[in-house]
Amino acid sequence: MIEKQKIVKGVVNILEVNMGLRSAEKVLIVTDVPTADEWARYDFEKLTDFVERSILAKAVSEVARENFPDCSVEFYAYPSIGRHGAELGKEIEGRMKAASVVLAITTYSLSHTETRENATKAGVRIASMPMFLADMLYPGGPMTPDYDKIEIETEKIAAAVRESEEAMVTSPGGTNMKFGVKGRKVIPEAGNFREKGAWGNLPAGEAACAPIEGTGEGKLVVEVDWFSNLKEDMTFVFKNGLVVEIIGGGKVGDEFRTLLAPKKNEEPYVSRRNLAELGIGTNPNAKRPENTLEAEKIKGTVHLAIGNSFHIGGKVPADLHQDFIIPRPTLLLDGKAVIKDGKLLI
Repeated sequence: MIEKQKIVKGVVNILEVNMGLRSAEKVLIVTDVPTADEWARYDFEKLTDFVERSILAKAVSEVARENFPDCSVEFYAYPSIGRHGAELGKEIEGRMKAASVVLAITTYSLSHTETRENATKAGVRIASMPMFLADMLYPGGPMTPDYDKIEIETEKIAAAVRESEEAMVTSPGGTNMKFGVKGRKVIPEAGNFREKGAWGNLPAGEAACAPIEGTGEGKLVVEVDWFSNLKEDMTFVFKNGLVVEIIGGGKVGDEFRTLLAPKKNEEPYVSRRNLAELGIGTNPNAKRPENTLEAEKIKGTVHLAIGNSFHIGGKVPADLHQDFIIPRPTLLLDGKAVIKDGKLLI
């Protein structure tokens, strides 16, 4: 049950501090709701999580309307797109472009979509909040750290990546990946979306870039409990920057084997298999491993993603962007450790 009074301070803080809301601006709160097919396919637990997030978005819109009476606040719910990074269509794009500030409290991420990109280009300030939970706004949660400190630390890490040519990630769980990063744009996401066209995730706290296409080699091990409903480790094997095999993972692994179809040399499967992102978490209040939005911000973690890299400086558009978090990683940049066993050394 969402306790509305406990989210008021957090919502006000998002709009005032993170988004820099000004008098007479228009705020749009968007959320996705399960389709009829998803009602039939999803189990009780997944549907409950889905619906509660939509209700949270509605509560956030009410808090915004009550606390910013000189601003226009619109709430809009649209049918689920079914996966992270799938396109939303012209109606939602038009609504987003008509707003000054958008909070996207959704189950499926719209971050890596043309819809979000086009709204950003139009000057809209956007917080993408896929898998967001109400208690993230509570005292001590990942929305309540010292964001000024996070900004300083995140920029230091981003600078180290910018100055490097090659990255290598290993972990006790078995991850062993290397790839090029030379010349790539590195984005420090520290929760400051106050400028025209600014966008990113909330909770914030990561430095991210797109690896150079075709350079990813090795294996990424997604460990039990570090991905929703994952009951056994799942390994992605990469060659020349693409997933060539998926080992284990049980039902979750089966879903990705269907989604990526490693044996099919055709679209949309090839683009979905692209090594799309290197991210480094910097938020000291992020703790929850099974919630990807929060887990990828955990200070000292690394995450790698597959699919769309186009919207973070890469060259591959795709209808999927999926992050996988690596706990207790060691990250080497040009052979020098910047993270050792999950501890930031910068």
